[in-house]
Amino acid sequence: MRKSMANFKSTEMKFLDSIFNMGGGYVLDFSNRTMGEFFLEELNIDIDHEMFSKDGTSKARRLRCLLQSADSSTVCRVLDALWKYRQAMQEEARTEETIVNAEGRFLSLLNSVRSPAQRAVIVDNPFAAASIIDHAEVYEALRKKLFEIRELPPHQRGYAFETFLKELFDSSRLQARSPFRLVGEQIDGSFQLGHETYLVEAKWVRDPIGVAELHSFHGKVEQKTAWARGLFISYGGFTEVGLQAFGRGRKVICMSGEDIYKALGRRIPIAEVIDRKVRAAAETGAPFVQVDELFTK
Repeated sequence: MRKSMANFKSTEMKFLDSIFNMGGGYVLDFSNRTMGEFFLEELNIDIDHEMFSKDGTSKARRLRCLLQSADSSTVCRVLDALWKYRQAMQEEARTEETIVNAEGRFLSLLNSVRSPAQRAVIVDNPFAAASIIDHAEVYEALRKKLFEIRELPPHQRGYAFETFLKELFDSSRLQARSPFRLVGEQIDGSFQLGHETYLVEAKWVRDPIGVAELHSFHGKVEQKTAWARGLFISYGGFTEVGLQAFGRGRKVICMSGEDIYKALGRRIPIAEVIDRKVRAAAETGAPFVQVDELFTK
């Protein structure tokens, strides 16, 4: 069976050129020797092999050749390793980010490579096939929809938010359970991230959620299987007192409407936002860490 390829567009390759400093044939701060060592030690790839030199022998040309010819799994490993190396470089040099939304755009690109869609297939829901269209358009359409929900009459907001969340999860292929079941303006549902199942409770309320609602949802999650987790989405966010009273080390993570709006504006896949929130909760015990604290500018 033929393995899927990344098939980068010219604009995507230009973006990769910019974040990995590939102008003039270079790649980050690598010399020929250190780049060869990095690829062998980190990825078990001989980047100096002649198969990667058909378009030229510079570091940048060899890397571009690999990215355009390797299978999607290999490309993901390479990009992920290079990004981590780039982040380490920036932390050591303490330099400011100069590429707008670099991390969000990179994660969005990596997400499309990890889950390539059949590009010849035409689907009715563009958000469920985000990899076959411009991700920027997908995220901007979702961002606009979230903004417009605020102007709807109260009895319509819950249903509109239900549709929005399904499309938001579909944009990261989270296998959201459909339809979400609505009670008033509260939405119950679930999705799959990796090998974990998440139960969802979402409320379209302008005022921040307090501890009572958090404890109530946590009780529902605790009644499920041991591996179930919870995601509480509150458009209006959460009170500081409520979060403190809720405590740390819970099986529930929290997301605000502002989190979603900012993630979409920075082109960060919602699956990556949830993953970072889970990691932060595991490291700090805090159920709610804002997007701005989870991603570089």
